[in-house]
This record gives sequence, C-alpha cells and structure tokens, in this order.
Amino acid sequence: MGFTIGGSRSTKEFRSGTRRRGRTSECTAVAEYTGLWGWDVVPGARAAAPARGCSCGHTNCRAPGAHPLPHAPTVPAGATLDEVTETWSGYPGAAVLLPVGRTFDVIEVSQEAGRRALVRLERMGLPLGPVTATPDGRAQFFVAPGAAAGLPQLLYRMGWDDADLDLRALGSGAFLTAPPSDHAGLGPVSWLRPPALDCAGGPPQARLLLGTLAYICHRLRR
Repeated sequence: MGFTIGGSRSTKEFRSGTRRRGRTSECTAVAEYTGLWGWDVVPGARAAAPARGCSCGHTNCRAPGAHPLPHAPTVPAGATLDEVTETWSGYPGAAVLLPVGRTFDVIEVSQEAGRRALVRLERMGLPLGPVTATPDGRAQFFVAPGAAAGLPQLLYRMGWDDADLDLRALGSGAFLTAPPSDHAGLGPVSWLRPPALDCAGGPPQARLLLGTLAYICHRLRR
C-alpha cells in the first residue's frame, strides 16, 4: 500500500515543491509521515533540557517535552503539505509525535540490543518495519497493532515469560517522538531503520521479531 502527498504527486515532486515554497522542515517531516507512510501526527510539547521544565507551562509536568500539547489537533493520515502547514502554523516548534496503537505498536529494547537484533533479523531475511533510536538509549521497533496487549501471552508461548528482560511494548494511548524531533530535552530522535515503501502497508507481526529480541535482551542481561 503506497501513499502520495496530496494524493497525486511523487516523492521527488513533493520535496522539490517544498523547497520552492520554503516550508519549514517540521512541516516537511509531518507531511511525509501523513502522506507517504499513512500515520497520524500530533503536535507535542518540548523541553530545552531535562531540568528546565516543559513548554506546556505546567511546573509539575510528569513528562516534560514528551507528550501532546493540550488541545492540539491530530493531523490525520493522508493530510497534504498545505493542510499540515495550516495546522502546524498554530504550534511552531512543536515536537512531532506519532500516536501508537492505530497503525502500529512498538516493542522497545535497549539501543545495544536493538542494533544487534537488527543485524540478526536482516541476516534471517525477516520482514522489518521502521526502528527509531532515542537519545536516552532505547530502540523502538514498529510492529503491527495489538502487540502491546498480546505481549504477555507471546512471551509465555515462547518461554520468555519468567525471564528478566529489558523489553516492553507500547500500545494504544502512548505517543512516540518521531525524528528529527527532540525528546524530553535530551536530544533528537533518529532512525536506526527508516521507513520504506516496501513496508508502508503495515509493520510486521510482533511474533516474527520477538524471539530474537528476547534472546538478545536475555544475553545482555547475563
């Protein structure tokens, strides 16, 4: 399943048109997420540094720079560059957040485990979706929706339910800070494996990756 910005233009035309109009890099990134990859996007709060509070203005914010802005609208999947620019103009400098649990869930491990797992999974020829690297040392694997709810049962079936694993799943209600946005004042999020057209139709089922991720997490714990 492929996506096009505005429903008709190619990626090359979209990017060259963006340069001609002088759009902000944030709008460009958001429009690629909505138009090319079919993801919803939400404007998020930002923090200049972990100890400097949050742009939401609440002094007791529990997740500085890592949550949606109050009353911010969702930019829906399929939104064009013009639609993105119109919405984002009301939230300049906002972080780019992706709602989890709609078109993907996330399996999160340490970045070291994630890098090792990627090498092994690619050698095995297993299908892979995007993977992000966070500034606090985590790797986030995009998997099919439902992984968070089904994780305990999957681990049980694979014999990993009693293991002490540095592994968790994010599902409905969670938000992922997307590249190139800053996460919680710690620095920018980046791609370990960027999104690609061959996986735009949907990320892989968690069961295809979980055995390898669990094994490597267990080895690192030991």
